[in-house]
Amino acid sequence: MKKTGVWLLTLMMAFVVLSGCGNNGANGNSGGKDGNASQGNSAEKATAGGLQAIKDRGKLIVGVFSDKPPFGFTNEKGDYIGFDNDLAKRFAKDLLGDESKIEYVVVEPASRIPYLQSDKVDLILANMTVTDERAKQVDFTNPTMKVATQVLVSDSSGIQSLDGLKGKKIIVTKGTTADIFLTENRPDVELVRYEKNTESLQALKDGRGDGYAQDNFILIGWAKDNPGFHLVEENLEDVAPIAPAVKKGNIELRDWVNTELETLGKEKFLHQLYDTYVKDELGPDANPDEIVTEGGKL
Repeated sequence: MKKTGVWLLTLMMAFVVLSGCGNNGANGNSGGKDGNASQGNSAEKATAGGLQAIKDRGKLIVGVFSDKPPFGFTNEKGDYIGFDNDLAKRFAKDLLGDESKIEYVVVEPASRIPYLQSDKVDLILANMTVTDERAKQVDFTNPTMKVATQVLVSDSSGIQSLDGLKGKKIIVTKGTTADIFLTENRPDVELVRYEKNTESLQALKDGRGDGYAQDNFILIGWAKDNPGFHLVEENLEDVAPIAPAVKKGNIELRDWVNTELETLGKEKFLHQLYDTYVKDELGPDANPDEIVTEGGKL
């Protein structure tokens, strides 16, 4: 009886263990589905932004500005327009056959690179100046424009040169090249930071700073509509290229954009966008051939 009891006890324990394994297996299958979904998500993440992934999805997801004319902004109907936003539509048309097959994701200067790195967007078309530091984090395509960074100051500030910025409050938008440059090179300037371009311009208008450092295209157009401000003639930095950007390592999409820019260059498409959005902002003295890098070549 003792042997039989031991044998029965052993059998019951084995049954419990096997039952437990069966339950784990059920959870494992469920987890396997979740795991496959998770792996699928990971695989999707890894290929997010690749040409086939974009085609399978049926839309191009682009990070853009909504408050930065003439590059990216919205009209009274809420439509996304501007130099960069219209270029994004053309990309969607030529890649997917329909310019409406696009999803705009609004970004701020500081969120552009993180949005690429986390696969929230396939492409950034949000007035991103090419710098060595940024090129370590993303892959830039060939450029579309060249831009200078300047400082717009109130007439009452008394600032007439970059030397005059010493001890002054200068507004910047976080993550812009102006923010980075002044932080690294002008410790004698008190920086006042805002997240959005519109917030920065409003702060300047309200007198919360003596000047605003930003791409000159934006400043010139705004100053025309807001008397009492003038541009400091000197550039903060050398003229630099602006280019679309893709996630680091997404060579396939980068090369497609470069080929596309070469094709668009043959029809002077970027010059058309310049005439639509930039020409009136800069005035008749500006030379588009010195600003637009048609064909994607500097």
